[in-house]
Amino acid sequence: MELISPTKSVGACLVLSVIYVASLYVWNTKEKRDHPSTILKRFMSVFLVMTISPVFLYVFSSQSLLSRVTLWETMGFRRDGAIVAFFVPLTLTALLFLGPIAMQVASGVWKLYFRPSYWLSSFGDILWLRNHVVAPLSEEFTFRACMLPLLLQTFTPTVAIFLVPLFFAVAHFHHIIERLRSGMDKRTAVTISCFQFTYTYIFGIYSAYLFTKTGHFLAPFVAHAFCNHMGFPDLVELASTPNPQKRILQLLYALGLISWIILLPIATAPTMYSNHLFTTYM
Repeated sequence: MELISPTKSVGACLVLSVIYVASLYVWNTKEKRDHPSTILKRFMSVFLVMTISPVFLYVFSSQSLLSRVTLWETMGFRRDGAIVAFFVPLTLTALLFLGPIAMQVASGVWKLYFRPSYWLSSFGDILWLRNHVVAPLSEEFTFRACMLPLLLQTFTPTVAIFLVPLFFAVAHFHHIIERLRSGMDKRTAVTISCFQFTYTYIFGIYSAYLFTKTGHFLAPFVAHAFCNHMGFPDLVELASTPNPQKRILQLLYALGLISWIILLPIATAPTMYSNHLFTTYM
């Protein structure tokens, strides 16, 4: 297997991440990020970046790799194991959110998901589409499907899994600009951005792990969309819940985390997903 140099793979990922973030600010607009016109313009930007990203992977990849598999297979777009790659990682990620899901059941929020009107209004809401479809789609496509295969041709899977989230997490630092523009003081903006960097990096590790182990784009995409839907666990609400309900919820939080840790290597075994790419060329 012909390896590509770290300079090429890391350099290509760095340039691609800069292009992704810069594309969000090419528009001359005074509207905030949640304004429909801003969202639509940024949709155009990220979709354009998605057409450019595979070019980086093709140009900088080893020719011996591309002679054995197609570019799309390298990016995780293939039929074998696709159904498993959708449902198993989604279930695994939901298990991690066992506590928050239990809180939704207790509050009755979960009933909304069984109403067609909820989904019709959601898909008609451009903000919902950005958070649950376009953002996970464009970010996983660029930062996982296009960047991670490059790094896997240079570094060991473990190094690549911990390296690629740095590009992903740092790319989210651009939100600090919008917070400052909205009038937020610098200290608060920096604190929030550092917190966002931390949990974005942690999620990036998980997402990269899913992609590497399953060899499917679907796995990190559904996990990303689900995490965006759930948001960061509301620990303040949990703390204010009266006993004995709070004790039960705390137990479910712990049970979900422990179960997720135990099942993670089992539920992501490459053989389940017919993944031979990243286990054979490394």
